[in-house]
Amino acid sequence: MILPIVAYGDPVLRKKAKDIEKGTLDVKKLSEDMFETMYAASGVGLAAPQIGQSVRMFVVDGQPFNEGESEEDIDPTLVGFKKVFINAEILEEDGDEWAFEEGCLSIPGIRNDVYRPEFIVIRYFDVDWNEHEEEYEGTAARIIQHEYDHIEGKLFTDYMSPLKRQLLKKRLADITRGNVDVEYKMRFPK
Repeated sequence: MILPIVAYGDPVLRKKAKDIEKGTLDVKKLSEDMFETMYAASGVGLAAPQIGQSVRMFVVDGQPFNEGESEEDIDPTLVGFKKVFINAEILEEDGDEWAFEEGCLSIPGIRNDVYRPEFIVIRYFDVDWNEHEEEYEGTAARIIQHEYDHIEGKLFTDYMSPLKRQLLKKRLADITRGNVDVEYKMRFPK
C-alpha cells in the first residue's frame, strides 16, 4: 500500500523514534508498504517517521543510482543494496568526510551538499529479527546515514549553514503549508 509521505514541518520528523519490540508490529508488512511508497516517489531510502510512524525502522534500495550507468561507472557499494533496518544503531563512523548533494522525499525540491564520513559500522535487525553488524562505505553508507538521521529526529537541512537555511525559509514554509508540486502523495502538518 502506498502511504502519504510526511512533509517538512510535521513534529514526527523531529522526534527521536522508539525501538520496535518484537511482536508488536508487523515489520514485514510495514517494510513492504515502505518500499512501495519509496518506489512510487522515486526515492532510494525511506524512514518510518516519514510515513508518520515514530519507530526505528528504515528501508533502502540504492540500486537505482546504478541504472543506466556504464559498467565502469557502476557503484559497487550499491549492487544488491536493498535492505530493511530495524532498531539500527550506528556503532562507528570513520574516514574522510565527503560532500554529496542530498535531497529528501519530505522536503521536495530542495537539495544541498552534505558532508558525511566515508565508512560506518551499524548494528540492526532484519524483518525476521536476525541481528546483523555490518560495515558500509561510500554511497551505501551515506544513504544509511541519511535515513538513520530520520530515526534520530534529524534532517539533512540541519547540516546547512544558517545563511542557507535563512535563504530557504520561504520554500520550507511553502512545503509545510502544502504549496509544493510533487508526483507522490504527501501529508502536510495541520
